[in-house]
Amino acid sequence: MPLYEHVFLARQDVSAQQVEQLVEQYKGVIETGGGSFGKIENWGLRTLAYRIKKNRKAHYTLINIDAPSAAVAEMERQMGLNEDILRFMTFKVEEHDNEPSAMMQKRDRDDRRGGGRGERGDRPDRPDRPGGRGGERGERGERGGDRGGDRAPRRAEGE
Repeated sequence: MPLYEHVFLARQDVSAQQVEQLVEQYKGVIETGGGSFGKIENWGLRTLAYRIKKNRKAHYTLINIDAPSAAVAEMERQMGLNEDILRFMTFKVEEHDNEPSAMMQKRDRDDRRGGGRGERGDRPDRPDRPGGRGGERGERGERGGDRGGDRAPRRAEGE
């Protein structure tokens, strides 16, 4: 049977448990069609590059599928009818990769190093900035002044 990798995006306002239920629902469709699911990776709630159907975030899920093309087509048809599914994409592959996907490897790497960000205020004060947080604000010509917006620069009298 052909092998597929399938990724779908679920709306941001569905819960993680509802995403699991969607996976189980489509697993039933594939198994009814004579196929089987392999690895299932939930990538979590992630920010979209652009809005899709007024959503800024989505739950990403990757599924490895071993099924006939008719079963995959039926699953895609049902996903197209479901309001909770924003987008989906299916790739035919030569073999399934049993290792974690690149998305999961990135998450593991980030977890090992503490997410890449420390807690707010844990960095040492910088001697070149008063108070460790930046220069005085609100003075023209220095930080926080006119940042070159729509206004023309001020002219001295007599120019």
